[in-house]
Amino acid sequence: MRIASILLTISAMGLQAADLTSKAVRDYWFDGAEISRYELKQGRYGEQHPGHAEFIFVTEPFLTKKQVKHESGDGSSVPVLKLNALRTFNTGIYSYRTMTSTFQPTDLKNHSHALKSTTSVQDWCGQAFLQLNRRKSGWSLQLNSYFQNEGDQSRKLGDAVLEDAVWLRMRLDPQSLPQGKIRMIPAALFSRFQHLPMKPESANATLELRNRRYHYTLNYPTLGRTLVIEADEAFPHVIRGWSEAHQASGTKTSAKLTHHLTKQYYWDKKRRSDARSRRKLGLSQTPR
Repeated sequence: MRIASILLTISAMGLQAADLTSKAVRDYWFDGAEISRYELKQGRYGEQHPGHAEFIFVTEPFLTKKQVKHESGDGSSVPVLKLNALRTFNTGIYSYRTMTSTFQPTDLKNHSHALKSTTSVQDWCGQAFLQLNRRKSGWSLQLNSYFQNEGDQSRKLGDAVLEDAVWLRMRLDPQSLPQGKIRMIPAALFSRFQHLPMKPESANATLELRNRRYHYTLNYPTLGRTLVIEADEAFPHVIRGWSEAHQASGTKTSAKLTHHLTKQYYWDKKRRSDARSRRKLGLSQTPR
């Protein structure tokens, strides 16, 4: 769907053009998806395991009350920038597949928080699914896990910044990223891998500009964890890579951008013959 069609769809759902923030955001983000592939070195079990990660950024109308994609009918919607972040890697004989989806309104002035984030983890032992929804009082959590000590749970996390949303703020406006000493909910994938309860933690956040690239650093003193995200200074602030270190587990994770495609309508490329397009992303044509 081209930008004109997207804007007409959003307008028909009762949204004004002003909600789409700047012209740069409209022209770039409302014309297909952006897909990036990263060479991944995933820290797990005290070692770095080779793999790959894909970031799919795409805009869509989002129902604020039900917090799902607005596909038909009435309802209050806002345009969101969605990030589907996938990781694939093996640990020894068995494999991991993970995905985190986060939904951030493009209008940062009126929507300072993301609205929703979900994370799923699948490996040969089992699977887990976690969902966070933004409510008036803060974040609401639902967790389904095959681990006995975690089981199924539903609870409130209170008000805090969501780490899984900072990737989207980096793409829209790096200067809007929270800085200083803040309360932040660590990445869901980190909490799942460490089997830690998700809750707000104290973090120190800094944004630096070096060699025309932003470096956003999150340091969690109580967790012994540091995350650094590197992105272009110039809009659309392409994420070039990231690194993560966790002292307690002795693991380090890093990723580097290898392939980058824009204005992609991947949902229309679903025939077997379209598999050849995966080569443009450095991906195999068959499942791996």
